[in-house]
Amino acid sequence: MTKLVRVILALLALLPATVVTPHPHPFTVLAFYSGRPDAAHIAFDNEAAIWFPQAASRYGFSYQQTTDWSLLTDLTRSRADVVMFLDDIPTDPGERAGFQRYVEHGGAYFGFHYSGYNDPDITWPWFNNTFMGTGQFVNNTWSPTTAVLHTDARRPATRRLPTTWTTAVSEWYSWQNDLRQNPDIEVLASVDASSFPVGTDPTQSWYSGYYPILWTNKRYRMLYANFGHEAMNYAANTPLSSTFANPVQDKFIIDGLLWLGGGTPTNAPTDQIDPTARLRVVNAGSGMCLDGSTQAVTQDTCGNGAAQRFRFRWLDGPYLRIDNGPRSLTDSMQLSPFDGGDNQQWQAVFESNGNWHIVTKVGRKCLTATVPMTLATCTGSPTQSFTLAR
Repeated sequence: MTKLVRVILALLALLPATVVTPHPHPFTVLAFYSGRPDAAHIAFDNEAAIWFPQAASRYGFSYQQTTDWSLLTDLTRSRADVVMFLDDIPTDPGERAGFQRYVEHGGAYFGFHYSGYNDPDITWPWFNNTFMGTGQFVNNTWSPTTAVLHTDARRPATRRLPTTWTTAVSEWYSWQNDLRQNPDIEVLASVDASSFPVGTDPTQSWYSGYYPILWTNKRYRMLYANFGHEAMNYAANTPLSSTFANPVQDKFIIDGLLWLGGGTPTNAPTDQIDPTARLRVVNAGSGMCLDGSTQAVTQDTCGNGAAQRFRFRWLDGPYLRIDNGPRSLTDSMQLSPFDGGDNQQWQAVFESNGNWHIVTKVGRKCLTATVPMTLATCTGSPTQSFTLAR
């Protein structure tokens, strides 16, 4: 059994115990990536390599992730029903021509974040202007943050989205063209006015305006999503956020994929961690379990008592609460009744080994298994890596 298979099986064990009926028309997804130029994009690629096979197992499609862009040259729908660009676009003329033929003959496309970027050195007029409709890249927000989106159109990909909702953390792009003026483009979701300002750097934030985030080109079977850039501790090459740990956003991804591939719609839950499960939180470094026997959370030898059983319950966007009985974990390492404060909100971030690190909403610090338990800069240390065990 390969390491990747073991990781996927471990993650599947945490999913809600919902039976998903196999789809009668399975389809094939072929995802291209380059793994450059930003560690935040590479982190997204790595997360996709775990999450999409997991989703494929649940929803009845096959998934392959490759850096071999030459496969586009003579690609047909017999080879792939859906093509993804995770972090780049092809640069070779033959590969570009092959992709254009593919989508013009009914092949489906799902693009993420950096695949929509262009500059004077990255130009593809048909893709930028005709297919995406964006024209030239203008700017981006910084640093990566969540955004509140307004759902602008009801289509198969957005059928389960609320009117307004919070995204996962990402950097956000804007472009030259107003997509509302293009009759071929239908914007599916855009930044809601309540979200401003978007960004934390005053010189790279959006304070007002119209910013499309999700859209489709009605002349093709395609979707584009502007998310796909993790928050990072660049010095330690450690992700501080997870694109695929937002149940609402994940509904868009799953419903969009099923529409693109011709799969059967689903109403299955999309929580990455079963909110009903009472899990032991086992540290990879010490092998000990998070323990709530006292008001101050500690680590102790693992047992089966209620003090070592925690529930990860989704709140909004990528954030969740971590409950031990009637009390919730705070970023001061105390257990107290949940009051909705930011100090009781966390992100559970995928690791390539199947573990998780647990990151605060405020300050993006990692839960760290020391004596006493503490928060520290996220570095990828085993003291910050946890298995969630039933």
